Amino acid sequence: MSRVIELIGDVSTPYLVLFKSVLILLGLFLIFCLVRAILGPRPADRLLAVNMMGSITMVIIATLSLLLGEGYLLDICLIYAAMSFLAVVIFTKVYIGVYKEEKEEEK
Repeated sequence: MSRVIELIGDVSTPYLVLFKSVLILLGLFLIFCLVRAILGPRPADRLLAVNMMGSITMVIIATLSLLLGEGYLLDICLIYAAMSFLAVVIFTKVYIGVYKEEKEEEK
């Protein structure tokens, strides 16, 4: 992590503006994904939106780690990635179970 900070220096103004604009843009994408997760017409759309929200959150944490120069945030990012993956797997299992029950009721 210190190698990246050495390359950037003391996070001069152009990089600071870039990091802040990236964080604002990712925040907007996160809001759009939240809307899709709430309004999505199908459960698959909701599942994809939740997965995308996890990915965007990981990128936000990694960007903050680079901006602040704190290496422990990358560890938090990895933990969050594992939790997000498990949440998507659980949601998928629940969705598959509901889908199978609906198919059996139709027959």
